[in-house]
Amino acid sequence: MSRGALTGSRIRERRNMLGMRQADLARNVGISASYLNLIEHNRRRIGGKLLMDIAHTLDVEPAALSEGAEAHLVARLREAAADGGKRTEIDRVDEFAGRFPGWAELVVDKQRRVTALERTVEVLTDRLTHDPFLSAALHDILTAVTSIRSTSSILVETPELEPEWRSRFHRNINEDSQRLSEASRSLVTYLDGVDDIDASSTSPQEELEAFLGAFDFHFPELEEPVEEGTIENLVSGADLLRSGSARTLAAAHLYQYAEDARRVPLAKLRGVLGTHGLEPAMLAGALAVDLPTIFRRLAALPREMGYGPIGLVACDASGTLVFRKQIEGFPLPRFGAACPLWPLFRSLSQPMMPLLMDLAQSGRGAGHFRTYSIAQPVGDLSFGKTMRFEASMLVIPEEDALEKSYDVVGVSCRICPRSDCGARREPSILAEGF
Repeated sequence: MSRGALTGSRIRERRNMLGMRQADLARNVGISASYLNLIEHNRRRIGGKLLMDIAHTLDVEPAALSEGAEAHLVARLREAAADGGKRTEIDRVDEFAGRFPGWAELVVDKQRRVTALERTVEVLTDRLTHDPFLSAALHDILTAVTSIRSTSSILVETPELEPEWRSRFHRNINEDSQRLSEASRSLVTYLDGVDDIDASSTSPQEELEAFLGAFDFHFPELEEPVEEGTIENLVSGADLLRSGSARTLAAAHLYQYAEDARRVPLAKLRGVLGTHGLEPAMLAGALAVDLPTIFRRLAALPREMGYGPIGLVACDASGTLVFRKQIEGFPLPRFGAACPLWPLFRSLSQPMMPLLMDLAQSGRGAGHFRTYSIAQPVGDLSFGKTMRFEASMLVIPEEDALEKSYDVVGVSCRICPRSDCGARREPSILAEGF
């Protein structure tokens, strides 16, 4: 049943809300009570002057009766039905939203909550498996505990120890206990500080991503000719860049940003976008630059230009992600290996070959995306030196899934719910059948 076919239900709900009798409403709009009864039970369609008269009598906009306020619920309910993996009466979702808006809101809210919790589980699992800080901290704690246990055993089991050796063992226990205390305190401080599980940083790469995210990956200061010291001031004044390695990475990124802005000024890019839209190949041809440069410029567009979120991910020849700009619906692994089905990695085996693929994410809240990928050499090219390649993948959301084929990909094998994937490297921790 379409939303328009539920006009009668909305009329009945509005009338009951106002405490108006059916006969009174029918008399005010000049129809019989029996005919109004048929309308309210969705057995007669309504429109035109009669709809306007009823809306006027009920003191409501005609669109609120013909379309209803539940339109946003329908899309979310369809997503919940698609994620549930069970038989649902999808053809009656409009009726459900129209007749039971409260229950519909509850279903949507629960589905949103489940999606958020699954994302938290994914990130926590990824962190517990690969987080370098946790691994180092736990290793320090276990080492200190083992050393204390070994030394104390010697003291207890060897009462005839000479005073000099006993004093030395006591000193070792004291030093190891201090090391254990510092490692434990550092671990507790780290865990207590993780309020935002997605924003907490544990590596220079993550510090860089947090820094860029704070500026929404756009730096107006670098869009104009850059004055001397501008980049250094941006890096030195950033509290999110706590380590020297992160500051080095940030400076390198900002120098690349400034060079990209010089080659493709924002004003010129805006004009070309108006002609070609978000088509990287056509933009690159019109601006006479390579595709990775266009990828970086599109990912750095200011929000006010209205082109929506645009994601970007890059990797080196080993497959290690060296740059991440994550967007909603296309999560990127925090640590470890990503999904091998991404065209980002396929492009490494086809250098200089542009790849266009339409992707759908597996699992709940799956999004649909158009991706553009290419692998190109980086650094100085000269005879006698090994050519290094870096691959880039631009990710652009598609609001409404079109009638075309989408390749299904995941985040990483450990948290991918697909059970029939031939590229799986390890079992998923998520239950099958999501």
